[in-house]
Amino acid sequence: MTTPTEFAPGLVIQGFTHPLRLSDFKLIAFDMDSTLINIECVDEIADAAGRKSEVAAITEAAMRGEITDYKDSLRRRVALLQGVTVAHMQQVLDERLQLNPGAATLVKACQAAGLKVLLVSGGFTFFTDHVRDVLGIDWTRSNVLEVANGVLTGRMVDQAWGDICDGEEKRKTLLATCAQLGIQPSQAIAMGDGANDLPMMGVAGLSVAYHAKPAVRAQAMVAINIGGLDRLLEVVHAA
Repeated sequence: MTTPTEFAPGLVIQGFTHPLRLSDFKLIAFDMDSTLINIECVDEIADAAGRKSEVAAITEAAMRGEITDYKDSLRRRVALLQGVTVAHMQQVLDERLQLNPGAATLVKACQAAGLKVLLVSGGFTFFTDHVRDVLGIDWTRSNVLEVANGVLTGRMVDQAWGDICDGEEKRKTLLATCAQLGIQPSQAIAMGDGANDLPMMGVAGLSVAYHAKPAVRAQAMVAINIGGLDRLLEVVHAA
């Protein structure tokens, strides 16, 4: 990878020649928590159980790459959610979850240029389904929280199409979606903020870090460190 260059204030590029065009790509894949949206959902759910600090510490270590077994870290965090009600999750969605600045603008620009949109998250379907519907996203892949009588059990539901959605599953999902579309991974953009996004970013034609952890910024071809998601359009032009 070449030496990073500050393309504009808070916008760093490396490893390619500017400008690119959205029409050069056919797919954009987004992480959700702290990328498309402003919160880490698991941390906010834990707040309802009085365990936010404990869960958030695990989340932060996982996103920095200090916990290498993401699946285990997620199971540990979900176990601490036992007893939280679906009503509390709805409250998080209604009162705390917001799209990050520029999210809708970027998604609309990509769709207008003919790209399909994939949301692939280590978070939960309760939230990814909402974001999918708000933004008109084509496909999502995330995890399912087990609920009994309106209360979280502290476990996740096994899914027929795969294991817990961790970094490797994100990579597999991006590659499978490319195959489904009949395109090369080089025609995909992958955007995230944490260590579990690096596997999918590593196989995409363009990798984008959004307000990301240092290890992710260092490896991304585009790093948006200031401003909204739509700053990508300064580098990858719609026309």
